Amino acid sequence: MNILVSNDDGILALGVRTLATTLAAAGHRVTVVCPDRERSATGHGLTMHKPLRADPITDIYPPEIEAWACSGTPSDCVKLALGALMDTPPDVVVSGINHGANLGTDVLYSGTVSAAMEGAMEGLPAMAVSLANSKGGKFDLAAAFVRDLLSPDSHLPLPPATLLNVNVPNLASADLKGAKVTRQGIRRYHEQFAKRTDPRGKTYYWLAGEAIEDIDEDPHLPYPPDLRDALMAIPTDVQAIQEGYISITPLQSNLTAVTTLTTLSQWIPPDMGAA
Repeated sequence: MNILVSNDDGILALGVRTLATTLAAAGHRVTVVCPDRERSATGHGLTMHKPLRADPITDIYPPEIEAWACSGTPSDCVKLALGALMDTPPDVVVSGINHGANLGTDVLYSGTVSAAMEGAMEGLPAMAVSLANSKGGKFDLAAAFVRDLLSPDSHLPLPPATLLNVNVPNLASADLKGAKVTRQGIRRYHEQFAKRTDPRGKTYYWLAGEAIEDIDEDPHLPYPPDLRDALMAIPTDVQAIQEGYISITPLQSNLTAVTTLTTLSQWIPPDMGAA
């Protein structure tokens, strides 16, 4: 299988090196295109007003892996790989392994998820993979899980513009309870801006966020009762990680609030905006 690997932690990150090496050892053709430095929480940002640079990396990956360090964002990396760096399109795009979980509303900010989404938007099977420990941990276990998902006997049953957001708890294999298909949960953060002064006497701010609350369900989502009951039977990604399971959540690029369409259509008068 021809696999494109990217991330948002940078080309030197242990997570992506472990993932790429594991997939190459399993016989896959692996191309790595990652930011040249950490680009966490960049979302789906693209570089539009300056050139992108890509430098081949030959000293930290096995020789059978073609690796590039890109000056842009994670989404830039995937776009550049697909449009210029790879001779043939990959069979799958894998982003990660991220240093830290991407659960719930994290996916809206995550460069890891956005890199995978870029692949999905190009019609390719894609997944984002994160280890639920920002200080490092058992990347080997997460890499082995991805390897097994991409085995010759496996097939990702994904519709277009859909990706799998995989989060792996930082546990020993003996303590891991298995894997569950999940839905996106909610994470709330206590955000603080540390106010500081630079050597020139100018004020700057440093954002720090800490997850203080994980919520299984947003009570404001306008689901009809039957759909809400069906969704509540499926655990959230947050819940699965807390219980020691690998979380596998399908995500899509279409953010339309489908359950609101009918209500909103009835609210707007048919002659509104008429001359």
